[in-house]
Amino acid sequence: MEKTTLKIEGMSCGHCVGSVKKALANVDGLTIQNVGVGSATVEYDESRVTPTQIADAVSAAGYPSAAA
Repeated sequence: MEKTTLKIEGMSCGHCVGSVKKALANVDGLTIQNVGVGSATVEYDESRVTPTQIADAVSAAGYPSAAA
């Protein structure tokens, strides 16, 4: 398992954190470590998902993000 931290824009409250957690929960091959306003840390199986795919899932939920 690899670990990455995403930088996430547009988050300002607990609802935003919940939305990002929900988006991440739908990505196969990762475990959510921590989600806070502005960032998320996850562990992922590099044979199943890439950091770019993880960031894309968060961005699709309305929160532009990129793997750090």
